[in-house]
Amino acid sequence: MADSAATESSGKILLEVVTPEHRLLSKEVDYVSAPGSEGDFGVLPGHCHFLTTLRIGELQYRVGEQTEYMSVLWGFAEVTPTKVTILAEIAEKAEDINVDRAEDAVRKAEERLERGGLPSEVEEARVSLEKARLRQKIAGRRQQDGSRLL
Repeated sequence: MADSAATESSGKILLEVVTPEHRLLSKEVDYVSAPGSEGDFGVLPGHCHFLTTLRIGELQYRVGEQTEYMSVLWGFAEVTPTKVTILAEIAEKAEDINVDRAEDAVRKAEERLERGGLPSEVEEARVSLEKARLRQKIAGRRQQDGSRLL
């Protein structure tokens, strides 16, 4: 309880991103935007309680003027007035994404989708392409932000 009171009085919200392998992030932030299954949602300190499922998409969080990006692939989000907990099947920080590998994955997924096949194979290729494009987008944002800092 003391931690939540401290977070609330600081005007911040605690963001925790957890995957089955490890806790990827635990940080006090000013704002969170996440890819809910019914649409993106934003959270500021003091937000009402809710629980939602997540889809493949971009997680953004802001600390001061700095915005950071992560890819999130499915899972759940729990929001309280002082904390956002993201339980994701897969999550990856922008700085951990290899741009060349992300671009290569997009090309391969596009080729698989063009080849077609059984409905299950086409759906698998479509999901692979969606994931690859997300990783490419997140990695690209990191490169853009890095070039602005130079």
